[in-house]
Amino acid sequence: MTCCLCAPNIYNNYNRYGVWIICPACYEGAKGTIMLANNNDSFSPTISNYLGFTKALKWMQLQEHKMKFQDEKMKFYDEKMNYLSGFATALRDQIHTDIQVMAGDNEPPIPAHRGLLAMRSTIFRNMLDSDECKAPANQTITLPELNHEELEALLEFLYSGSVPKEKMEKLVCSLALAADKYEIPFLQKFCDQVMLGSLKSSNALDILEISDTCNNKNLKERALCFIVSNLEEIVFSPGFDDFALKNPHLNTEITRASITNNKKRKIGA
Repeated sequence: MTCCLCAPNIYNNYNRYGVWIICPACYEGAKGTIMLANNNDSFSPTISNYLGFTKALKWMQLQEHKMKFQDEKMKFYDEKMNYLSGFATALRDQIHTDIQVMAGDNEPPIPAHRGLLAMRSTIFRNMLDSDECKAPANQTITLPELNHEELEALLEFLYSGSVPKEKMEKLVCSLALAADKYEIPFLQKFCDQVMLGSLKSSNALDILEISDTCNNKNLKERALCFIVSNLEEIVFSPGFDDFALKNPHLNTEITRASITNNKKRKIGA
């Protein structure tokens, strides 16, 4: 264990009770610093507390430097985020849009930008490179599997890299399927994190079905493991019968995983 003032960059600066370690010289210096700051007349410098005072002063200067660096780093990060938010502004204010994107529910199309769509998705790039899309700015492409709210959320993510939490949790299943269909890797990872973070008995079957459709092995394993761990609650839930009829192969996988899990428990017992 080392002194937190002598060696502030060493991780092992505290004892087993979680209290910071300080050597005698630094303690005297810190005490002298406090007395000096309080204009204590009884303070009389000694070699011991002078050396400790010097170390304490250097430590404070180091911490001040670190704080300034962190402040500058945060300011730069804020400036960067404001700079990148220009894409979202271009979508919101319809600045020089050159393509219309329509959902499958016949709601009004949303103006967007060919270049950004092509940059975010190779599928969109191929669609926009087709002869029928090489047309004036009122040309429309349709994403029939999405409704208008889902399309808005998809475009919001493509332009800004995020979607408000409540909206994301509500639409994550649709967005995950869209990310897979239109090959948007970052959105796929984003949806995976949201689904894994909200995995529960009421949505585990939906997540398992999506992971199977998208051939997402990691997500599928996690969902399957959760279902097996909460099998009774999920099997007797209102939606399980419909799920089993619609996805007989997944029902079989759940059964096999449950049997395997029971065997492991017996061996462990």
